[in-house]
Amino acid sequence: MKVVLQKDVPGLGDAGELKEVADGYARNYLLPRKLVITAYGGTARAIEHQKKISAIKMEKRNKTMAKVAEDIKALGAIELQVKVGSKNRLFGSVTSMDVANALKAKGFEFDKRRVEMGDKIRSLGNHTVKVRLSEKIVVPVTLSIVQDMNFKAPDEEVEALPAAAEENSEETAEAAEAESETEE
Repeated sequence: MKVVLQKDVPGLGDAGELKEVADGYARNYLLPRKLVITAYGGTARAIEHQKKISAIKMEKRNKTMAKVAEDIKALGAIELQVKVGSKNRLFGSVTSMDVANALKAKGFEFDKRRVEMGDKIRSLGNHTVKVRLSEKIVVPVTLSIVQDMNFKAPDEEVEALPAAAEENSEETAEAAEAESETEE
């Protein structure tokens, strides 16, 4: 089925483009969400008009996104604090939602689906991800993954318990000796 995109659809195209999609995809997903209109012979003029409008919108969007891309590049590395266990291993991994939230904190609001992670991030250090601002503009973002100093891993707490128990047992033994000496 031929359709004209009314809005940008990730993985399919930008608004105003004429695309061939599966009938079920169009009927069950795209049309109910008003993301597309069907491209019939009678809608040729509407399609041409839509293309002109979308070309103007695309040009305006590309200019805006180019400026946003420069602003993001100017940020440098974005620091993400994560929970780390023993041997500096992350609990879970850094997700696209984490990156989107970090960018939101810096003043750039994006949908998490625009963040392309590549491989999973499961270690501390610097990593690069891509943010797709539009079909043609992709910005690399450097993430600096650091340990959250406010979080103590359960392993560290468990290791701290035996040390504390040893200190308490030594204090208890000294107290018992002092008591036995006073009784005599």
